[in-house]
Amino acid sequence: MNNFNHYYDSETIRQVISVIVINEHNALSRIVGLFSARGYNIDSLTVAPITGSEYSRMTIVTTGDKRIIDQIVKQLNKLIPVLKVNEHRSVIEKETVLIKIPINQPISDVEVIARAYNGHIQNVTDDAIVISATDEPHRIANFTNIMINRFNPLEIVKSGVVAMER
Repeated sequence: MNNFNHYYDSETIRQVISVIVINEHNALSRIVGLFSARGYNIDSLTVAPITGSEYSRMTIVTTGDKRIIDQIVKQLNKLIPVLKVNEHRSVIEKETVLIKIPINQPISDVEVIARAYNGHIQNVTDDAIVISATDEPHRIANFTNIMINRFNPLEIVKSGVVAMER
């Protein structure tokens, strides 16, 4: 088998990568620039300061074959604001969604479905009910689909993935 066929026969994997960076105004743009310049996709990106330090943690979810993932990690390690890169193998992943639905739904029905996905009603107004749920990304996708099909949401906002090694 030549290298061309091997490249296209390889298995696409989903990879969670944590990157510890120095809090600089251009750190995020350097990371995103690395991905866009090489044609790699970022499926999810979450950034937050690390408490009590001058660093931030970026949690990046991307896909590619093993060769592409290895290349991404090598390139990330070469960037100046990057202190540490971790390819996570066994992680706890969570994602949050906020969904606003019209008030014309029975609140008890909404609450039963939300609780099945670690969700709760966060706010009720004269016009809408806002529900939040935090769970594994595939469960949030299922929850979102159920809410779309059943309640015709007015608005949906999802966070990026946060992850921590087990």
